[in-house]
Amino acid sequence: MVWEGKKDIIEYELDKNNYHGNKIEILHADEVIQNDESPSIAIRKKKNSSMVVGLNSLKEGVGDAFISAGNTGSLLAGGIFLVKRIEGIERAAIVSLYPTKSGVSILLDAGANVDSKPEYLEQFAIMGSVYCEKVLGIASPKVGLINVGTEKEKGNILVKEAYSLLESANINFYGNIEARDIPEGVVDVMVCDGFVGNVILKLTEGLGQSIFSALKEEITKNFSSESSTLFLKPEFEAFKQRFDYREYGGAPLLGLKKPVIKAHGSSDALAFKNAIKQAKIMVEEDVIDKIELDINIVK
Repeated sequence: MVWEGKKDIIEYELDKNNYHGNKIEILHADEVIQNDESPSIAIRKKKNSSMVVGLNSLKEGVGDAFISAGNTGSLLAGGIFLVKRIEGIERAAIVSLYPTKSGVSILLDAGANVDSKPEYLEQFAIMGSVYCEKVLGIASPKVGLINVGTEKEKGNILVKEAYSLLESANINFYGNIEARDIPEGVVDVMVCDGFVGNVILKLTEGLGQSIFSALKEEITKNFSSESSTLFLKPEFEAFKQRFDYREYGGAPLLGLKKPVIKAHGSSDALAFKNAIKQAKIMVEEDVIDKIELDINIVK
């Protein structure tokens, strides 16, 4: 495993945790890309940032995958400029693993492309289908197009034209799904442009926090003793775990020539462990090669 960053800080943390093995290589990088910087400018100018050093290492074959909890825009820009897109892919997409009533679905694009073309959505569907099958182990995953109604004729020009393309694509196309179908887990792969996808994610995150806080408040208020609330603690924790981002690792940037995963900015050890597992499966299952093969079939 290769870690990029300030060498003295990384070594200090390893010593603090009594790690003295030889499985970690450190590549020194003393620049930091801040959240308020222009992604493309930061990638070009801060060549000794941990993100740029890491992405260049990935491009040169030093590693098989790259994981970062840094700025999303910069990671996407760096992935496109340095690692490059798979031949035939017009736009890379951010994939979000979305907890549902029936398990987990994936949502893409989750924010990389706020303006999209029907052809982009077709490619998102193909890439998402491959990822869902290879990484999540779902055979013939159902692909749904997020729309304002389930009827084929509903929606704006983008989704109407995308619908026609998805009907003919070599995927298990379910058809249109509405927003209320999303938490039910009606499909395995949910396709939309990055504007819609990001709004869905932010709304879900805020709504989830509000519901969880209100539920906790009501339970505490309506149970008279601490022992009564402890009775419900296992169920409460299980419910919370289902919607814990740490359990899902990170958000892959599909469409690049190598696996790149965006971890949450507040990721802890559990989140990084699951992001590493996610990257490992992507490499072992040859997800990139399978996407390239399926995209070239469409071409």
